[in-house]
Order: sequence, then C-alpha cells, then structure tokens
Amino acid sequence: MSTLNAEGRGNLAPFSFFNGGAAIRRCRAVFSAGRDRHGNGKHTLANIEATGEYVINVSTHAMAERINKASFEYAADIDEFDVAEFTRVPSVPRKTARVGESPIALECKLHTIVPHGSGAGQANYIIGEIVLIHAHESVCVDGIPDERWYGLVARAGADRWVTIEQDAFFPLPRPTTP
Repeated sequence: MSTLNAEGRGNLAPFSFFNGGAAIRRCRAVFSAGRDRHGNGKHTLANIEATGEYVINVSTHAMAERINKASFEYAADIDEFDVAEFTRVPSVPRKTARVGESPIALECKLHTIVPHGSGAGQANYIIGEIVLIHAHESVCVDGIPDERWYGLVARAGADRWVTIEQDAFFPLPRPTTP
C-alpha cells in the first residue's frame, strides 16, 4: 500500500490482503489497518485519513525481500520507498505514487473508514473507490490482467509468506444449469 502524509512524504506498508467488490460502475477495494497494542494507528491509516487516497500495489515474489524491508515500523518521517529502493511512478488522478515494480496497481479514493472495536487492536476497514487500474502488459492476456502471470506473494502471518504460482490455478467452469 502506498500513501502520502499531509506534508507529501511517501509511505509504503505491506498488508496481508485486500478484497474487491463491485457496485454498478464503481469498483471498491477494502483492507484493514489496525491499531497496535498501545492504540496507535499505522501511518497508512493516518495518511489516508489526511489525504483521502492510496494505491494498492500487487506484490510479486521478485519484490518480497524489499516489501519485507518496508514492513519495519519506521518513524513517520522515513519514506519506505527510499528504504526499500522501490521505483516511484506517478499516479494519474492521485498524488500518491505507485510502485513501479508492481505489475498491477489500483489507484483508490477513500470512500469510508469503518472502525471495528476500539482502543488497542481496533480494526479499521478502509473502503476505497478504485479510480484507475494500472496493469503491465506482461501480465495481461487479450488486454485483461491474468493472475496466473503475476508470480503473486502474500504475507501469511508472522514470518511466513506464500507464493502463488501459475500451476496453482485450475479451471472450474460455473454450472450452466441447476
């Protein structure tokens, strides 16, 4: 996830997952940014509250080491783009940069934040409208992103990561009758 703080300083933070949903003509994406055991919010949450925008950058195996480097809890004045040595690419309608190494990037405008719980450990479901999708042509088939070509990775919890390779996908056509 890439964000900007109110002063325009960049921030990168890995999140284990996000989910998409569609409404007529307006796709949404949701993820959760929690509060730590002391009740402090992540920089990502504060930045989105301040600017109303963020970019979801899909992660690949080739990016994993640098993503992990960005996961350290740096001070708010440290820009993880610099620490992790990722390439900043200007977004189109958003000010927040996207990660050049990411094959898919979703530029999002904040729709709403839904707090769940309170104090330490509180979750905050951040729902954003996807305003633009960037997809590198190398991961597209007939102009449409095809997840089999990404080499996706995700943090599975603790220090465990998972790779989703092309052969992990299998076809299962939807039924055409009951």
